[in-house]
Amino acid sequence: MDHSAARAAAAAPEPGQLHVVLVLAASTGGIGAHVRSLAQGLVAHGVTVTVCAPAGTDALFGFSRTGARFHLVDITPTAGARSDAAAIGELRRAFTGADVVHAHGLRAGLLSDLALRTAGRFPGLRPETPLVVTSHQALLATGMERRLQRLMERRVARAADLVLGASSDLVARARELGATDARLGPVAAPPMPEGRLERAEARAALLGDGPDRPLVLAVGRLVPQKAFGLLLDAARELADLDPEPLLLLAGDGPEAAGLRERVAAEKLPVRLLGYRTDVPDLLAAADVVVVPSRWEARSLVVQEAMRAGVPVVATAVGGVPELVGDAAVLVPFGDAAAIGRAVGGLLADPARRERLVAAGRQQAETWPDEAATVAQVLSTYDELVQRG
Repeated sequence: MDHSAARAAAAAPEPGQLHVVLVLAASTGGIGAHVRSLAQGLVAHGVTVTVCAPAGTDALFGFSRTGARFHLVDITPTAGARSDAAAIGELRRAFTGADVVHAHGLRAGLLSDLALRTAGRFPGLRPETPLVVTSHQALLATGMERRLQRLMERRVARAADLVLGASSDLVARARELGATDARLGPVAAPPMPEGRLERAEARAALLGDGPDRPLVLAVGRLVPQKAFGLLLDAARELADLDPEPLLLLAGDGPEAAGLRERVAAEKLPVRLLGYRTDVPDLLAAADVVVVPSRWEARSLVVQEAMRAGVPVVATAVGGVPELVGDAAVLVPFGDAAAIGRAVGGLLADPARRERLVAAGRQQAETWPDEAATVAQVLSTYDELVQRG
């Protein structure tokens, strides 16, 4: 896509019209989906929106198709003197005339702060422009990388005019780091598209000519945070069930090759599906959804599963307990045997699965939808602009 053409085609803000710049690094999951939802909702409210992100993120989430302007900024996952200097320069251009800058994630927040606070005499750029940072992730790095991230985290928390945490533990963390204003800012799961297949058809597409058997589904990027290796450990607990469940793992990422090798070497009842765009059909086929993550804020997979009427087994980490209430089975992180027992128990108890399905749909009614999320964020923008 010609991003310069996209920027030129967008209308300049009308006098008195709020201009918000949304900033994010490369994303393939929840952050990108949230920013797209936010951009679309803000545009619908008459806000002029500019989205700053790498080209690949725009290609995946289509920010340019929401009515927002797209400004190409290559925010790399890790720091680099040249790449960061180039990104800060582009952010300064994008921030010209902005009323609010809203960064999503630690790297986006740090570079946005540097772009604003080192603006100098850059025409049209006000260093006092309010900076909002949404914290989407806990720090899970180790060693020197963890120490560096902690320094960045403290800098961003103290520099932001407002920190929004996607879960209560992130809000508490921001306050510990010295944030002047930290609040809960839930991330709503965008509505899932309608599936193409009914349950029987979806199951037949996955099982083929093989015998009918329970289907256990996990969805996510194959990275350490998601702890899918732990799920393979739990698969051993399911191997003695009759009929033996098939564990389906949908997603791609750097751990794919290692997981595939384990499945083959250990002859596990697991099928790696790779990246899939038909998650609604996978949910229609599933008997149970499993989320074994080391940490989650407001897991989009959990939200999608509970709305689709699929019982959930998840680790009691981050914002998951407050998200699900009593409507899912929670287990400690790192306990593969507990995951296996929880899944096996649900597969053996259809009545309990039905109770969880009903409880899950009731719990989902308490979650903010996209419209409520946009309205909440917009009210904070208005508050910050008036405060300034």
